[in-house]
Amino acid sequence: MPQPRLKLLGCVPLAALLAAAGAAAQPAETNRPGIPIDDETVRQACGSCHQPDDEGRLSRISFRRTTPEGWQQTIRRMVTLNGVTLTPETARNVVRHLANNLGLAPAEALDAAWEAERRSDDQPYDDADVEETCTQCHSMGRVISQRRTGEEWSLLMAMHRGYYPFTDFQAFRRGDPGDGKPQAVDRAVAHLSERFPFETAAWSAWSATMRPPRLGGAWLLRGHAPGRGAVYGQVTITPLAGAEDEFTTEATYTYARTGRQVERTGRAIVYTGFQWRGRSIPGDPGEDELREVMFVERDRRTMRGRWFTGGYDETGIDVTLERLAGGPAVAGAHPPSIQAGAAATVRVHGRNLAAAAESADTFPDLGPGVSVLAVTGTTGDWLDVHVRVDPDAATGARDLVLDQTAATGALTVYDDVDRIEVTPRAGMARVGGVRFPKQFQQFEARAWHNGPDGEPATEDDLDLGMVDARWSIEEYAVTFGDDDIRYVGAIEPGGRFIPAVDGPNVERSGSRNNVGDVWVVATWPPDAGDGGGLRGRAHLLVTVPLYLRWDPTAVEQP
Repeated sequence: MPQPRLKLLGCVPLAALLAAAGAAAQPAETNRPGIPIDDETVRQACGSCHQPDDEGRLSRISFRRTTPEGWQQTIRRMVTLNGVTLTPETARNVVRHLANNLGLAPAEALDAAWEAERRSDDQPYDDADVEETCTQCHSMGRVISQRRTGEEWSLLMAMHRGYYPFTDFQAFRRGDPGDGKPQAVDRAVAHLSERFPFETAAWSAWSATMRPPRLGGAWLLRGHAPGRGAVYGQVTITPLAGAEDEFTTEATYTYARTGRQVERTGRAIVYTGFQWRGRSIPGDPGEDELREVMFVERDRRTMRGRWFTGGYDETGIDVTLERLAGGPAVAGAHPPSIQAGAAATVRVHGRNLAAAAESADTFPDLGPGVSVLAVTGTTGDWLDVHVRVDPDAATGARDLVLDQTAATGALTVYDDVDRIEVTPRAGMARVGGVRFPKQFQQFEARAWHNGPDGEPATEDDLDLGMVDARWSIEEYAVTFGDDDIRYVGAIEPGGRFIPAVDGPNVERSGSRNNVGDVWVVATWPPDAGDGGGLRGRAHLLVTVPLYLRWDPTAVEQP
């Protein structure tokens, strides 16, 4: 059977782009930096347009470094706009070579981890002018995920102007061009060339020590799923035969609040020696396929990142994996907080726990003021521990120690709940369901103690964990007669906001879309009457679908 092939629009020469942008082709720099490319697959796939020089450097390609997602985006653009024809297998091999040899060092990639992890909380950038220039069309994460020579940053701006002429009016050129002052695009090129140069000490150091990761074995999983709470379990990673950077996975984890167990199987590839990119499918049809973006620490003993899904990648789990040895390992405890003077059963989650509860020398220890009365149930994956907190126990977090392992701050002692906060404090949903997918927004309510100083929102505040709350929405009034609450959607009992359908609504004045602003309100305890209990709220913007979307994160499966 012939391989599927990728081919779309015709070729647009670079010279035409530069002419359209009003810029002449720049002369090549002498003694400029660049990384030779000797991989035959890359040279065959790219060499017809990107000519090699005497040192084996391909034009444009050899003078840029970026993430796997960045190289994937480039290849998609070459296919879509420049008529490149590649098989999926060739495209995967090109991404692998470029990400490994013209990638980012860990310190460089972690600065923009939120972009690869598809988080919606775009991070602020310290140069407001450059941020305004670049974020008219995309996040700053796409920018700071790249390293280029000065010439390459200039050519990138020229490409923007050639492909998207309106960028001059939207962002690149502001003010009077005859006043002699540098335009926004010129300031951006100068800034980016200095801040994100092609040659860095971090890349020199990492490329010298980079090697295939050895990740096979069992890993302890701890994580947090917004709106669903803490997640604890294990991931078993198995190297794929014949491939030094590919792996299969088997994951088993439990949602601590509900006890629901999930099993998943998956496959992953690790780029540049530390960038985990994978996919997993569940054994339970009630769960979704997840994409996995994680970063492997240099000691190869810890990985951190996000597993996610959704029409806009908005649903996910923040995860940390730690390599398991032969002894017991504690992941965490539920509930995460107990009131002074109370007794409760705490479930300790982890691995290899049963034997550690049999000896007084290794019995669970929850710190001063918390007495462990008995272990009431146990398997290798959890212990049920009956505890009592002294009435005069000091407020604060306690480490949970079991044998030679510990979970820092696993249990918090408090005397009262001072406030409820809703996170995220500002959320966004997109209408959909007719022509475009909906973007949901998950909220959660967390209880807080004001800490020793008694003041809210200070460094000593105690997070008491997620609480079950009663959810509602209220009008965020910005005009007289504002009626957004009637049209934008509804919130579920678990705190997930479901936006309304996309498209004009003939029942709304002016046949407007079902968009607007509302407050999302959590009340605790949930049975508190009107005006009773503690309340927290967050702002929610419900907006239109993302009508035009390039997806640079969909790196092909290995």
